Parts: sequence; structure tokens; C-alpha cells
Amino acid sequence: MAEADVGAAARFASPVNRDVPLGQPGEFRPLGLGPLSVWPPVVLAPMAGVTNYPFRTLCRRQGAGLYVSEMITARAFLVGHRTTLLLASSRPDETPRSVQVYGTDPKDIGEMVRALVDQGVDHVDMNFGCPVRKVTRLGGGSAVPVKPRLLERIVRAAVRSAGAVPVTIKVRKGIDDGLLTFLSSGRVAEQEGARAIGLHARTASQLYSGEADWNAIGELVAAVSIPVLGNGDIWESYDALRMVRQTGCAGVIVGRGCLGRPWLFRELADVFDGREPKAPPNFGQVAAVMVEHAELLVDFFGPVHGMRQMRKWVTWYTKGFRGSASVRNDLGALDDIAALRQLLTRLDPNEPFPAAALRAHRAKGSQCQRVSLPEGYLDDLDDDRPPRSVHGADELEAWEEALSGG
Repeated sequence: MAEADVGAAARFASPVNRDVPLGQPGEFRPLGLGPLSVWPPVVLAPMAGVTNYPFRTLCRRQGAGLYVSEMITARAFLVGHRTTLLLASSRPDETPRSVQVYGTDPKDIGEMVRALVDQGVDHVDMNFGCPVRKVTRLGGGSAVPVKPRLLERIVRAAVRSAGAVPVTIKVRKGIDDGLLTFLSSGRVAEQEGARAIGLHARTASQLYSGEADWNAIGELVAAVSIPVLGNGDIWESYDALRMVRQTGCAGVIVGRGCLGRPWLFRELADVFDGREPKAPPNFGQVAAVMVEHAELLVDFFGPVHGMRQMRKWVTWYTKGFRGSASVRNDLGALDDIAALRQLLTRLDPNEPFPAAALRAHRAKGSQCQRVSLPEGYLDDLDDDRPPRSVHGADELEAWEEALSGG
């Protein structure tokens, strides 16, 4: 047995991953996105209300990779909406800087991307996968790929405005099983100069229910020449190895599996480099991360909004630990870091990380939905005009709904 594999039988993993071999020398390659070379080939999924600068900071400290902001709506960015500009911002320690943009008007997208490049952004991702009802009913998010010519115009505008800065797009399989769009989206991305396409291997109607269809990722890999990034059901570092080996994708996008678990990126770096990861932290170590996270949120958002943001994170961090339900019951009174420290004293600092929490879902969306689209949206799929229903206020309301985690 190779040195890196010693102790693999006792690895901290669910049964599905107990026998997954570690990465072998030369088996995987860095993810190439234009001038960017990303190793390990791991991307933090842009998640609304989650992947702000504080959380990206915690994840980035665990290992190299690419850490994408939550989606930033073009219209609100261009009119100088205060929260939008804050969420799109960064600090000098964040390199490379990656921002996900959202919009349905090619003109707005082009102007926004040009402004971001002028600010020094290193990578632009485009959101064509958001399944939130208030987004899709305006023709945004996962509704855009239904109209390939409109998708072409939006991607073309971003790529032209970005210049040498790499542009990628992120999509879902489609609206539902009867209206799949991921292969046509791949062709558009390739044709218009996107450097990669990420596929969340669920439909918009699935939200986050059921299992991700990794076979669809393999289909997309076979259909395009640009890198494909697989997204869906990366709960443990070994899942990433299985996905890349099964599908041939160039890298993985990690979403809900890292909520309350920023150290997952350290584990991902380890397995791609052929090292057996250490066991996850015990609760005392988790509590220390939680306090640091709260401090970063307060520094970035201010004391009131920062601590409100922290309430959902306490739920995610404490998932599966004994007695954590009583802690979550008192989150409404959590208004400063001293209160957080006091709350955490209720749990045993020596309790090991619960194995059952490895694959526990940490976000909304366990049910399916009927996807809401603009009236008459499916009448002419060759129409390349932005949806007429989109106005600045409507788009901003939809974006804020997505930020709420809806």
C-alpha cells in the first residue's frame, strides 16, 4: 500500500466512500481558465446569501481553488445599489477575485462586466441556473437557456466586455425532464468564447431534491471541447474524486456540502494531492471557527446585519451535534459575539464531529416545484429579446428573494 493510503481503512467517511482511492500522481490536472490555473480543480459554488467575502475568506484559507461570490444582479450593480456593491466587493487579500453576474439584458451585462474588469476582477461567472421562482418568472436564471439565441447574446456581451478575463457560465440540466437545455447551453458557451461551463446536474423543478444526475455531466463532457465543471452531491472530499473519474469533468463545484464546513476545502486539497485527510474538527474547534466567522461577518456587514447573518450559520455548523436543537431554539436572541460564545458553551467541546452529519442536508429545497416562467415565454424559443417584464425594481426584488435562500 502506498504511503498516502496508509490508514485508508480507518478514514473518516461514509460507507459509499470508504474504499475510494486517493488521487494518484499525474491523474488529475489543474483547471485551466484562460490565464488562471486552478489547483486543486475545485470551485466554491456561488450561493445567494452565502458566498460573501467572510465565508470565501474562511474557505480560501483551507486550500487553493476558486471561490465565487454570490450572484450579483446587473441592474442593481449599475445603479449603485448599496448592498449589491458591498456583496460584489472584495479586499486585497482575495486572489483570484471571482464574481458571479446575473441579468437578462445583454447591454446591462456588458456594462457590468466591463466595470468589474476595470475594478480588477480575475474571473466572471454567469448565472443561468438559479431556480428561485421570482427569478425564473422574470425570465432570469434557469429560464434563460430555454432561449438559446438570447443566451448567445448575453454570453457574447460578457465575453467581449471581459477581454482577457475568463468568463464561465453555470446552468442546470433544464427546466424539467421534458425541457432539457444543458447540451444546447454547452454549445452556446463553446461558440461564444466562454472558458468553461458548470452543470448542476438537477433540473430547476427539482430544486435540491433527489440525487444529482452525474450521467448528464458525462454527456456534456462528451458534447463540448471546453472544460465542464460538475456540480451536485459533493458532500465529502471523496465524492469529488468519484465525480471526476466517473464523468471526465475538469473539476468540481462544491455547494451545500460546505455550509458550516469550510474545512471541506482542506480535505479536497488533500485527496487531489494524494493525502488522506485528517478527521474533521471536534466541536470545540468548530466553535472557534464559528466565532471567527461571526467576527468576519460583523466586520463586513456591521454588528446588526452581521449577527443576523450568523444565525443561519449556527444552524449549519451545529448540525448533528448532541444538544444542538436547544441551541438553535435560542438563535432569535443572538445579537452579539458575546451571546454567541455563551450559546456555544452549552455543547461539549470534546465531542467528535458526528459522522451522520457528513451527508446531512443543510439548506432549503428538498421538495420539487413547478417552475414559474413569464406568460407566453415558451411561444417563441428563437426570440432573442430580453423578457419585457423585467424592470429594475422587479429584478432587484427577485435577487433579494434569492439572497434570502428561497
